[in-house]
Amino acid sequence: MTVELICVGTELLLGNIVNTNAAYLAEKCAGLGLACYFQTVVGDNRERLSMVLRTALERSDVIILSGGLGPTEDDLTKEVAAEVCGRQLVMHNQSKKAIKKYFEQRGIRPTDNNWKQAMLPEGCIVLENHNGTAPGVVMELENAKVVLLPGPPNELCPMFEESVMPYLAGLTAHVICSQTVKICGVGESKAETVVKDLIDAQTNPTIATYAKTGEVHIRVTADAADRKEAMKLIKPVVKELKNRFGNDIYSTEEDTTLEKAVIDLLRANDLTVTCAESCTGGLLSARLINVPGASDTYKSGVITYSNKAKRRFLGVKKSTLQKHGAVSEQTAEEMAKGAAFLLKADVAVAVTGLAGPDGGTEEKPVGLVYIACSVKGKITVKKYQFSGSRSKVRDSAVSAALTLMRSCILEYFSKVTFGKKD
Repeated sequence: MTVELICVGTELLLGNIVNTNAAYLAEKCAGLGLACYFQTVVGDNRERLSMVLRTALERSDVIILSGGLGPTEDDLTKEVAAEVCGRQLVMHNQSKKAIKKYFEQRGIRPTDNNWKQAMLPEGCIVLENHNGTAPGVVMELENAKVVLLPGPPNELCPMFEESVMPYLAGLTAHVICSQTVKICGVGESKAETVVKDLIDAQTNPTIATYAKTGEVHIRVTADAADRKEAMKLIKPVVKELKNRFGNDIYSTEEDTTLEKAVIDLLRANDLTVTCAESCTGGLLSARLINVPGASDTYKSGVITYSNKAKRRFLGVKKSTLQKHGAVSEQTAEEMAKGAAFLLKADVAVAVTGLAGPDGGTEEKPVGLVYIACSVKGKITVKKYQFSGSRSKVRDSAVSAALTLMRSCILEYFSKVTFGKKD
């Protein structure tokens, strides 16, 4: 069974907002065993939307449209879809009551155009919206199902999971499940080389590599009658990947980020951490602090952008800065030592580098970054040469710092662990 996605909104075409709905819906539909061959973005235009929907009805079993269910004149999705599907719009009293209640609870008086959202295609399945005013719609045609969803992700996602997923699950005889093996400290080309024989021999499950900033994700996907059978197919492949990549795998959990894996590792070993940042300007600390529960291990940090700040707060020697410069192995090491001492942390990570776009020399080009990690006094310093824009260099430095921190902690304790979760 095939599914086609149509995302409606001129703001999507202009790039004013990122189309996260398409990625979300595609992933969820794949998990339901629906094959997605076409995705379209169309503006708030009656003729073009009608054309796109008519084309989709000729080639797909399920068409999901998102956006354009609002109360204004340029919200045309429901009207056009009803016309194309040969349905009249009629007042749905239950939806009208829900819209009225929504505004009453907020002390707002609805305007006349708000009732437009309660005009729904005759004979449709109505999907309640618990997070907004636009109800969703399912129209069952002879050869296709047409699903209309509101555009805001905080309305679309809950509605899809509460109402649409159970509906679509009843239409398919199989499921597609995936598990992602997340790797740090290994480049995409090397990772692909390590698993090339598995990729060449793949049938079901399939294996695909995805490059992230400072990471590589390997997704193992299986097609089966149900989730239990799919995961049974995936399990031995994931086991083989663990054998090949070892400690470079930081998680196989979908919701575990690299920073979460690091925080879990710190907490599992009862360690406190601090960051001394120069070119990253707090980005490393922000990644760590973004993890719920980070306060158990992250107490404080410093941003020492100038040489004066490095000397004053971290105790970097004047002679070190004069002889080796702010971007050097020696300065990074003294920054880590100083941070560990000043903030009384078990683990201290220091980052200093040239993010660009100016300031580079032949000896020290833009993108040169030194990162030092101290774990209970044992210090490791690494040199990196990143490329790309200023923001790309800084993001790459943060990912490298997290990877180095994790590696140094694992090495210090001389045991394999992925924190609280495998």
